[in-house]
Amino acid sequence: MAETKAPSGVVPKRPGSVLFVCGMNAIRSPMAESLVKAIYGREIYAQSAGVESGSPDPFMAATMAEIGITMDRHKPTMLEDLADSFFDLIVTLAPEAHHRAMELTRTHAVDVEYWPTMDPSTVAGNREQVMAAYRQVRDALERKIRLRFGEP
Repeated sequence: MAETKAPSGVVPKRPGSVLFVCGMNAIRSPMAESLVKAIYGREIYAQSAGVESGSPDPFMAATMAEIGITMDRHKPTMLEDLADSFFDLIVTLAPEAHHRAMELTRTHAVDVEYWPTMDPSTVAGNREQVMAAYRQVRDALERKIRLRFGEP
């Protein structure tokens, strides 16, 4: 994943609000949103969206349930459907999401960071192999979130 650069190892300022964006808001961005909410509570306002319309992903829900996060209420949202469009930071998790975020923020003062994140839905195999790919993405996102935003 791309790292946020800061002089002399200083952790960048923790944002008050963050938007995670991926392709369909079905796997990566809702994972990241839920992880931020679970780790930071109300310290950071988090939301997620996708470039295109997606469907709830049962493997994502199962993977998050393993760590005690329920995703039953998640409904994929497109960028255009967001009620709030003002965020301190937008984190994109897929190339198409990054391009779209850069287009949308040309005239806004908002930081955009690209964290390239594998799409686990592309992994083939038996249930355990697929779940392993989803766990890998979940755990990598949690590490990156904690590294970028610091401990609560």
